[in-house]
Amino acid sequence: MTKKRFYILLAALLIVTNVITFVLANAVSVVLPNGKVIVSREEYRLIKEYNKLFDVEKILKNRYVDKVDFSALLEGAIKGMANSLEDPYTVYMNKKEFSEFMTQTTGTYGGIGIVVAVDKDDHIVVVSPIKNTPGEKAGIKSGDIIIEVNNKKVSGKNLDEAIALMRGPEGTKVTLTIMREGKTFTKTITREIIKLETVYDEMLPNKIGYIKITMFDQNTAKDFKAALDRLKSQGMRGLILDLRDNPGGLLEETIDISNLILPKGVVVTTKGRVDSKEYYSKGPGLGLPLAVLVNKGSASASEILAGAIKDRKVGVLVGTTTFGKGLVQTIVDFGDGTGLKYTIARYYTPNGTNIQGKGIEPNYVVELPENYTLQDTPDLKADIQLIKAFEIVKSKIK
Repeated sequence: MTKKRFYILLAALLIVTNVITFVLANAVSVVLPNGKVIVSREEYRLIKEYNKLFDVEKILKNRYVDKVDFSALLEGAIKGMANSLEDPYTVYMNKKEFSEFMTQTTGTYGGIGIVVAVDKDDHIVVVSPIKNTPGEKAGIKSGDIIIEVNNKKVSGKNLDEAIALMRGPEGTKVTLTIMREGKTFTKTITREIIKLETVYDEMLPNKIGYIKITMFDQNTAKDFKAALDRLKSQGMRGLILDLRDNPGGLLEETIDISNLILPKGVVVTTKGRVDSKEYYSKGPGLGLPLAVLVNKGSASASEILAGAIKDRKVGVLVGTTTFGKGLVQTIVDFGDGTGLKYTIARYYTPNGTNIQGKGIEPNYVVELPENYTLQDTPDLKADIQLIKAFEIVKSKIK
């Protein structure tokens, strides 16, 4: 599209979309190739600013020392617009990046199996390793700070690039430089196909059910319902829900699960500059004693569920303070293989608390010994957080 055609189409579009609110007193005229067009002053300012973008493109295309790829310039301009917000969760993704990102919610991808986020100091911090993945087997822990991937320095400013570097074909290797408690070390890890099985259930003694959710992907609510039904059919009298090292995931799945646990009422409120929304559980609720296990690896969607359970007094939280990610992202698929992920709102628990950067304090604070590693299956002999939750639920069974 030529610059002249762009001007004509832009001006026409702006006039049509603003015709109802147009105020002649605040208008200016712009001379375009096909004649004079009247636009608002704000629209005129936008045209001038976009003119600068075209000028830069023209200069680089015609005079830069090397031949310039226009598509690379355009992608850089769009990425720069998103990056200028200095929000690590807002990013424009090209076809390769968008494809890799979308695999996170569909259940299978090549990588090392860790979930990361950005802390207040702009570090890339491990929220949790995923069970039975190369990351967990290599000893990656919640709270580890990743400072390099394959000798390339990374930070919260290039979070999605760092994630892309960690992913790759099965059998290939990736080297991470990690900082833990002030000490720096490297780990070389062989990538595998990461298959996410997000729900595990088991019946504990005294007919106390146990369900662990490792993250919220597009199958989690369905699998959770199946697990809950299975335990109920075995005569479950109380439930322990394990959200430790759960980095979050899809909000919709979280709400679907809340429908099975919470009585009718507010689960979470999202508040953005444009849209605000309240999400409700439909009820009737679990109707059984409930304890929820949380730790610093519990983030985002898992904090929404844990926060609702605590605020609504449906159950108690046991463990340590959660991660503290109180932001909501949404995805725009442009239909050409590219996409935009951006922060659309902050979320608030039913009591009106935004936990961004603070996390949720459990009702019962129980620290695990430093040398204890969480097991894949419930450990009622050494997992003191689980033991505490078990005792609480057991004491409430009638």
